[in-house]
Amino acid sequence: MTLRLYDTSARQIRDFSPLVPGCVSIYLCGATVQAAPHIGHIRSGLNFDIMRRWFAYRGYAVTFVRNVTDIDDKIIAKSAEQGRPWWAIGYENERAFNAAYDGLGCLPPTYEPRATGHIPEMVEMMRVLIDRGHAYAADGNVYFDVRSYAGYLALSNQELDNLLQPSGEGETGKRDPRDFAMWKAAKPGEPAWMTPFGPGRPGWHLECSAMAHKYLGSAFDIHGGGVDLVFPHHENEIAQSKAYGDEFALYWAHNAWVTMSGEKMSKSLGNSVLVSEMVKKWRPIVLRYYLGGPHYRSTIEYSEESLREAESAFGRIEGFLQRAGELVGETAPAPEVPAAFAEAMDDDFSVPQALAVVHTTVRQGNAALGESDKPAVATAAAEVRAMLGVLGLDPLDPSWASEGGSSSELTSAVDTLVRLVLDQRQAARERKDYATADAIRDELKRAGLAIEDTPSGPRWELSGE
Repeated sequence: MTLRLYDTSARQIRDFSPLVPGCVSIYLCGATVQAAPHIGHIRSGLNFDIMRRWFAYRGYAVTFVRNVTDIDDKIIAKSAEQGRPWWAIGYENERAFNAAYDGLGCLPPTYEPRATGHIPEMVEMMRVLIDRGHAYAADGNVYFDVRSYAGYLALSNQELDNLLQPSGEGETGKRDPRDFAMWKAAKPGEPAWMTPFGPGRPGWHLECSAMAHKYLGSAFDIHGGGVDLVFPHHENEIAQSKAYGDEFALYWAHNAWVTMSGEKMSKSLGNSVLVSEMVKKWRPIVLRYYLGGPHYRSTIEYSEESLREAESAFGRIEGFLQRAGELVGETAPAPEVPAAFAEAMDDDFSVPQALAVVHTTVRQGNAALGESDKPAVATAAAEVRAMLGVLGLDPLDPSWASEGGSSSELTSAVDTLVRLVLDQRQAARERKDYATADAIRDELKRAGLAIEDTPSGPRWELSGE
């Protein structure tokens, strides 16, 4: 089956045909580092990490660029509020974002450029656009003339005459209030870079056009980001880049929001859930399962209950792999995923359908365990590991060893303590003190552990209740 994905610009699912056979180039709008990340921020990086992994599984050489916006109005405002340098705030939060990406199992990008490291490229792009009549300088600012580019607003399917975009603070000299800033003149006390247009700093949209051009060339395969970036950010990127002469992105992919009470999760709403706090309550691999499990174009309505459901569902997968390991030893991932899993992933990265295949295989493996069918158990375990590996969710992968999964030191220590209690329970049963044995079992259940008596002795797992 041909790999297909939903292209926002076409408003339909399209067959994927890369610019260069055997290669995939992806530009993802990354973090604006004005604050630490919440799970809504990280969902985008995680969704595109899964896409990237599937392309790699399908044999493509992937170049993945994820930028860092390390200067903008919010960072400058935070600098004034806190009395700290803008770059200190940006770097601190950039590290927090990278810790969150790493903690939830995202592969590092091929390149991760910062906006402030690409001022010369931005100056060159502005110079060309001014020369071609697509941009103009005014009062130290540089604006893009939206009426000069005929395709403006095609991505978001809007009409220019219906567009209301009032002039931003300090953005003086606009010919049309809907023109957008490519370069912002410096205000007293603000960080500034010297350019032929005067001292100032980049506009939000210009940086991505300049960095995509530098690292991926005049044309590349996929541009991604959150659905909230379609307008104005991605619309303005297209206008700048195509007016500059680039073909730019062949496909546009956008992930949906994480919401709370129906509202987009954001700092301004005061409803954000920081990743650094979430990993204190939930295992990172469970958070990855929770955020990566729904279709990337589907909104996730955050709730503790839904996270507990995700924890329970992933626990069933882990439980099977643990029991399979006890019967047949640790099984390496299969060289290929099942055909139904591949079909789901090829169809616009349909992770929910792919996970359905995982759970079906787990059920088949559990049935084989009940019959002590070692070959069938080994086959199921190998297929489950292969599928989880593609999704970055294999709990037996060394990358999760320190996460608190089945191979971690923490689990080993807990296992030792539980074994001591189970030995006491077994001793009580042998002396026919069933009341004590049942009391021990019930106490373990209240602690969140499920005990199963097997021919090879008792075993435990998290109950997920």
